[in-house]
Parts: sequence; structure tokens; C-alpha cells
Amino acid sequence: MSGGIADVIAPANEEGTKATILRWCKSAGDAIRKDEPLLELETDKVTVEVPSPASGEICEILKQPNEEVEPGQVLARVRIGEAEAQDVTPPPAAAAAERARTTCAEDARELLSPAVRRLLNEHALTAADVEGTGRKGRITREDIQRHLSESAARRKGAGPAQPDALPVGSTRIPHTPIRRRIAEHMVKSLAQAPHVTTLFEADLSRVRAHRAAHAAEYERRGAHLTLTAYFVAACVRALRAHPSVNATFHEDALELHADANIGVGTALGNEGLIVPVIHRAQRLSLAEIAERLNRLVAAARAGKLAPEEVRGGTFTISNHGVGGSLLAAPIVINQPQVAILGVGKVERRVVVVETAGTEAIAIRSMCYLTLSIDHRALDAFQANAFLAHVVKTLEEWSEP
Repeated sequence: MSGGIADVIAPANEEGTKATILRWCKSAGDAIRKDEPLLELETDKVTVEVPSPASGEICEILKQPNEEVEPGQVLARVRIGEAEAQDVTPPPAAAAAERARTTCAEDARELLSPAVRRLLNEHALTAADVEGTGRKGRITREDIQRHLSESAARRKGAGPAQPDALPVGSTRIPHTPIRRRIAEHMVKSLAQAPHVTTLFEADLSRVRAHRAAHAAEYERRGAHLTLTAYFVAACVRALRAHPSVNATFHEDALELHADANIGVGTALGNEGLIVPVIHRAQRLSLAEIAERLNRLVAAARAGKLAPEEVRGGTFTISNHGVGGSLLAAPIVINQPQVAILGVGKVERRVVVVETAGTEAIAIRSMCYLTLSIDHRALDAFQANAFLAHVVKTLEEWSEP
């Protein structure tokens, strides 16, 4: 029946970072069709389905849920079925190894009952982890229970505080894969780049007036017009005028990017955040930016972003004001970018305005804008010039 073994490989990603196995859609011994989803991998950005490379039977699962894997690692093996095996002939040098590996996988599966396979999967174990005491070394349910009890006893005697040794009232919540990735990325960014933040204030009265006048029209065109769309559009204009902010720092050069690929930080509640990217935003009108932004944010919160929708960002906006925050500084730069814009809460405030040479007290829609920069790549002069351009664009808003 067997026509060889097909390895299930962890896919490469643009950053080359690790991923975590979220769940298996199939178990060892299950039949599967080519391109049918076999497992889900979670990175700090997206969840990716890994399809089966061939039709046949899953003969071995090598990595368990919550295990970290690197691009190119073998995650599982599929024994190729007869129909597909006719078109897949292993190289002569590998034929003996393939037969030996298939035989071992078949023997291991025959020694495991369905109940035992289920217990191994539930506890992220492999057959090699447990010593079998049954006939011919067969692993039994009792063997797994004994292994789990012995492992728990070893952990309890290891010294470091375990969950059951915490003070009364305390709780340990294991980090999710996405939280671990965010933590690693933030620490790396702060350690690598000297952060400096500049602060400006913007009057959004004209932006809010424009939005009030055009929101219904945009809605009819399928674009919900948010204030964030204006910030993206204003950043596009400022990036074109100050290209050094739309860049990547290298040890020997500053790489200036032709496209303004603007990422927008999107909160996922207690699950962390993700940064979908509006690619080539310089080519988009305000309506197109609004439509693209709505679609990406909805996909992010539904967990349906495609990998390419979180890659290639050259500048990031963090609209922390949607949660009520007035000011956040520094906002950690999304490396390898060199700057990130922070947008505070928009609120009605009393300000001094000048009209026809006369000062007066007025109420305006104001917000604080911050720009955190990588001081290796940019200086205060460049940061202030960029942010001043953003503020001027917003305060004198007009569509090109």
C-alpha cells in the first residue's frame, strides 16, 4: 500500500522567525488528502494553515501543540497512498532509508491503541517518551499515567516555584505564543535602537468637519471613514517629503523605501496586538485607504489575515488614543523600521487661537501626536520636520 514517505515541513516566513504549533487538524493514523489542512502554526503575526504534501495516511507526528518550530523543520510524515505513489519515486540512494523509516513508523503505530494515541496527543508526548511494559514493549494507558505522575513529581522537587506552590490567591497564566513573540520583539527593539520621542499637538477641527461632511458618501462607497484613515493619509504626504523616515537602518547605510507601506497597530484584546500593513499607500485616495483599513482591521480581529498582509511594513502608526490614552512615550519601534507615530485621544479642549491678528479663546478638537525614532538613523531635526508636516496636513486638511 505504501509508496514512500512525504515530510511535512514548517514553511518559511519573511522574518525567518520561529512559530508555535497551535493545533493538529488530524491525528497519527488518520487518512488525509493532498492540500487538506493538516495543522495550524501561530507566529507573532498570523495563524497559518499547513496543508498535507500528499494523499495517504499520517504515519508520524513529530511536534506537539505549543511546541516551537523553525522554518524547514519536519513536523510530521505522511505515508503516500498507492494512487499518488505511482508518480512519486524516491531517489535510489534514499530508497532503503525510506523503507526502513516506513517499517519503523508502521511498527510503532501497530503497538499503539487508539486510546493510547489519544492520551499521547493530549499530553504532548511521543511514543519514545514513555517506556512500555506491555507485550513486546507495547505502551499501555497505565504506562502513560505512570510517566505523567513521575514527571510531575520531578518538577515538584526541582526547586523553582510551581503553580501549586504559589501564594494563596495568586494565579499563573501561561504566555500565549503571540505574547511571547511580542515580548521578544519589543526587548530586541529597545536593546538595539536608542529611542527618542518628540511631541506635537494637532488641531483636528478641519479633519472632523471633513469627516462629518463626507462620512455618509464614503459609506455608500463601502468605506467607513475613520480618523485613522486621515492619519495614514497625512503620514503618506509627510513620508514623501521626508523619505529618511520611511527607511530601514543598516550598519553601513540607510535604505530608503520607494513605497509607503504603513502598518496600523490593531489591538486583539487580551491576546496582544497585530500590525496589518496598507501596502503602497501613496497610490491610494482617502476613500481607498479607509476601505483597505476597514478590511484589514476586520480580518485581524477575526484571525483571518494572510501572511502577506502583515509583511513589508516601512512605517507604523499606533493609535493608542482609541483606548483613552492621551500620551504614550516612547512607543517601541517596529524594527527594522526607524520610526513610529503615536496618536493620542482626540478631545475637545480650550485653546488660544489667532484670527486676523487677534487672539481668542476657542474650543477645538485636539490630540497629542508623538514620533519615536531610532536615533541611529534620525536626529531631532528630521523627527520634528516630519511631525510638523503631519500636523500641518491635518490642520489644513484638503484632498489633493
